[in-house]
Amino acid sequence: MASAQVTGTTAQRPHTDGGAGSRGRARDWAEIQERMLVPLYQAVYHRLEVGPATSLLGLGCRSGLALLLAAERGAQVAGLEPEEELRELAEGRCLRVADVAGIDRSDHPVPRSAYSLVTVFEQLTYVRDPARLVAEAAGRTLQGGQVVLASWGPPERCESAPVLEVARRRSGRTPALEPFALSAPGALEELCAGAGLRPAGSGRVSCPFAYPELDSAVRGMLSTGLYETAIEEWGPALVAKELEEALHPYVRPDASVRMVNVFRYVVADQPR
Repeated sequence: MASAQVTGTTAQRPHTDGGAGSRGRARDWAEIQERMLVPLYQAVYHRLEVGPATSLLGLGCRSGLALLLAAERGAQVAGLEPEEELRELAEGRCLRVADVAGIDRSDHPVPRSAYSLVTVFEQLTYVRDPARLVAEAAGRTLQGGQVVLASWGPPERCESAPVLEVARRRSGRTPALEPFALSAPGALEELCAGAGLRPAGSGRVSCPFAYPELDSAVRGMLSTGLYETAIEEWGPALVAKELEEALHPYVRPDASVRMVNVFRYVVADQPR
C-alpha cells in the first residue's frame, strides 16, 4: 500500500479542547461513522479512474479512510488534517503522519501545487469560510489536475436532516455549522468558479447511515463534529438525549438504526 502524509491545514475546523470527550468522538468517527461515506469515496474514485498515475491530496482527511481506499487503487496519497486526535488515528492506520508545523518545515515540505487530484470530502461542512478552503484546494492542484468538492445533498433527500437539526436548536449564542449550506443547486459550482476552477461534472451518491443499535447511532452522529457548539453550550448528556429522541423514528424492529442520505459532489478542472 502506498504511504501517505498527513499534516495540518490552514483552513482549520472548529474543535474541542482535546479532552477525553473529543478524543472519544474522534475514535467514534474512525470506528463508526467514517465508513458511512465509503460509497461517496468509491463513486468519485471510480469516475476519475484513480490509480497508480494519480497523486491525491485529501484536505480534511480526518482519520484517513478515504486515503486508504485511494492507496489501495495504487494512488500516491497525502492528507491535511487539523485535528490532532484524528491525525493520531490516521497514523495508527499506517499512514505517515506529520504535525501542523510540518507544513512549512524545509525537511518535510508539503508542496502547494503537486497533486493531480485534490479532494474535499468532508471539510466544507466544518469551515465558516468555504471559499477560502476551495481556494486552498485550487492552489494545491497541478495545472490540468482536478478538484472534487462534496457536501450533503438537499435536506429533503436526507433522513438525517431532523437529527442534524438538534445541533442548530441547541447551538446557543454561537451559530451552529450548517451542513446543508451548500446543498442548493449550483452552490458547489459557484465555489469552484470563484477559485478559478472549471466545473466539469457532478454526481449524487446514496450514503445510508446504518448502525447496529441506538447507542452506536448517537455516538456516530456526535462524532461528525457538527454538534460541538451544542455540546459546549449544554453538555454531552443533554445533546445525546435529544439525539436519541430524534433518532427514534429510524429505529427498526431489530433495534438497528438506518437513515438514507444523499451526498453531492462536483468535479472541477484546474485550467492549464
